[in-house]
Amino acid sequence: MKAREIMSADILSVDENTPVKDAVQIMARHEIGALIVQTPKPTFGIFTQNDLLVRVVAEGKDPEKTKIRDVMTESVQCAQAEDSVDELVRVMYEENVRYLPVMDGRKLVGIISATDLFEVIFRGAEGYQKEVV
Repeated sequence: MKAREIMSADILSVDENTPVKDAVQIMARHEIGALIVQTPKPTFGIFTQNDLLVRVVAEGKDPEKTKIRDVMTESVQCAQAEDSVDELVRVMYEENVRYLPVMDGRKLVGIISATDLFEVIFRGAEGYQKEVV
């Protein structure tokens, strides 16, 4: 099974100038744990529940006044659409991330959460077999 078969192609994003409160409201409304952050650079950022906890709440920042650009993760670890489940698990574990944007070459095509992977592994989703190395 490959990343493209697991990912959600519904990618929600916000502009880097979005207040944290607005971003969190979007996340709550859609019941998701991460948003892609659009920046003027050719790359993008990600804002996750962990960013909210560590960089906003723990630091006592005002979510109405704090901009996403100031608390997002800038260096985003990504997966490729053809990556295997085992590769996705390895990257999430080694990089200590719960969300992986999925790229097809240089184009963002989806996002995978740790929960998406758990479902594939633990429910034995059709087509997944542990790779023997």
